[in-house]
Amino acid sequence: MFDFLTLIKRFIPPYKKYVFLNLLANLLSTLFSLFSFAALIPILNILFGVTKSNTVYQPWTWDDGVQNILDAVKNNLAFWLENTILEQGASTALIYIALFLIVMTFLKTGTSYLASFFVIPIRTGVLRDLRNQMYRKIISLPIGFFSDERKGDIMSRMTNDVIEVEASIISSLDMVLKNPIMIAIYFAAMLILSWKLTLFVFILLPISVWLIGIIGRSLHRQSKLGQEQTGEMLSQIEETLGGLRIIKAFNAEKKLEDRFTELNNKIRKTFHRIFRRYNLAHPVSELFGTIVIAILLWFGGYLILSDNSSIEAAEFIYYLVVFYLIVPPAKELSRASYSIQKGMASMDRIDRILAEENNIDDPKNPLSIPDKIEKIEYKNVSFKYETDWVLRNINLTIPIGQTVALVGQSGSGKSTLVDLLPRFYDPVEGEICINDTNIKAFTRHDLRALMGNVNQEAILFNDTFFNNIAFGVENATQEMVEQAAKIANAHEFITATENGYQSTIGDRGSKLSGGQRQRLSIARAVLKNPPILILDEATSALDTESEYMVQEALDNLMKNRTTVVIAHRLSTIKRADLICVMHEGEIVERGKHDELIALNGYYKKLVDMQSF
Repeated sequence: MFDFLTLIKRFIPPYKKYVFLNLLANLLSTLFSLFSFAALIPILNILFGVTKSNTVYQPWTWDDGVQNILDAVKNNLAFWLENTILEQGASTALIYIALFLIVMTFLKTGTSYLASFFVIPIRTGVLRDLRNQMYRKIISLPIGFFSDERKGDIMSRMTNDVIEVEASIISSLDMVLKNPIMIAIYFAAMLILSWKLTLFVFILLPISVWLIGIIGRSLHRQSKLGQEQTGEMLSQIEETLGGLRIIKAFNAEKKLEDRFTELNNKIRKTFHRIFRRYNLAHPVSELFGTIVIAILLWFGGYLILSDNSSIEAAEFIYYLVVFYLIVPPAKELSRASYSIQKGMASMDRIDRILAEENNIDDPKNPLSIPDKIEKIEYKNVSFKYETDWVLRNINLTIPIGQTVALVGQSGSGKSTLVDLLPRFYDPVEGEICINDTNIKAFTRHDLRALMGNVNQEAILFNDTFFNNIAFGVENATQEMVEQAAKIANAHEFITATENGYQSTIGDRGSKLSGGQRQRLSIARAVLKNPPILILDEATSALDTESEYMVQEALDNLMKNRTTVVIAHRLSTIKRADLICVMHEGEIVERGKHDELIALNGYYKKLVDMQSF
């Protein structure tokens, strides 16, 4: 419950107004409920002919004390009832009492609805805030975080776990706000009616709370395991959908079916245990409620039958009614505690992401990007993801306006070297500077605004051509988008579609060919018009005709820009101002194409292998 209160402190403050209104409505609803059933006492007294006689009106003031005021009110109601029966008859008195019961019930149901009405903005608002927090956090986390996490598990936390929090915790909010008030008021009424009878309730209450707590703790553990297994299942589904072609090509359907079935059976067993424990809430509270009622019936009857009874028969029946009124909120509260334990397991998984620290921070007092950039410089840069060094002692100067190409075998550190420039990662040793100023002195936003990326895999969104090209560029006009598409050799195939620039391209551009997707990503970079361009294997996955079209688009894009090119196809970088050959995380050769051929080293071997 402490974790739940902590959660309330985190998410409820923006909705304090609604919490106050909900508590007020619940308080009024409970009081009206108590008053409505209080009409049972005079009704029973009339029916059984046990109304008092010769009562007189008893004046009172607020200074008389609570007990004296209650006694005076009780006496004056009896006085009014007796006079009404004498003057108008018992039937008329019953009509008055019945009307009082109807009015009180109307007020009770009305305020009860208002309580639910005011809790709805809290439920929907907290859920919205939680989703926003999750999405903002995921967007802000560095790329390195997602290298260690499974996409399916992250999706599970954003969907299943958030839904579980809403279903288990947020839905319990109304019960948590309402039921303690009801229980407190009903207990107070029971104490006023008979403190001796109420003592039995207090004796048994800690026992039931202790039992519910034991079951709730085990439910928390099992729920956390269930959500983790659900995340694993989503990861398997995501991998299966992404690799269907390979699965079918290697006849691996049976293997994946067996793996999925095994995990699915584990999930079934876990949730089987969860639901069994969850469903214990009702029978446990039902059993203890019956035990307490049985004791109350015995002890209440003993008090009434004794000579010095402090409670009358009609009041004892009203006492039992009040106790029955306290049973449903007690049951709901116990069930809410189960739901909260179940939901807190999901909240723990959500907090695992929300509490993740971003180790690539903006400086407290950032500098502005200089108006004139003269060079980009890597100074003794070394980097490792975990234990093995990926880059070692890299020194590289890139003059503005030139094209620098990085070549080498796979795993030599080319992509990592480029990823350090927009601060997708930070160097472990050394620094990267713009005009002798460490790039850590600038905000990530300002730094990345200088750069445009075209990757080997064109990353597109299930949206229109227009929105994909204008992605990240505010206030882009149709004319600007079309101009960018023409430079990227994309205008012709876009206008050939049914709705032109307003046609959707499908999931990740599934309606387009590889060359069309790549030219679309180039058009996006053209529209951004960045002074620094990063090309990561932009043509390696294309056929010859598509490569020609894309290369022509890239040549148009690279004019008058600083360009860093990663290439396996060496034919595309012959005209580079500087070619750096990388091997096992180091730059082993550098120079122009002809100079490197003359060295007869690593670069010459790469050229010969591709020529062969």
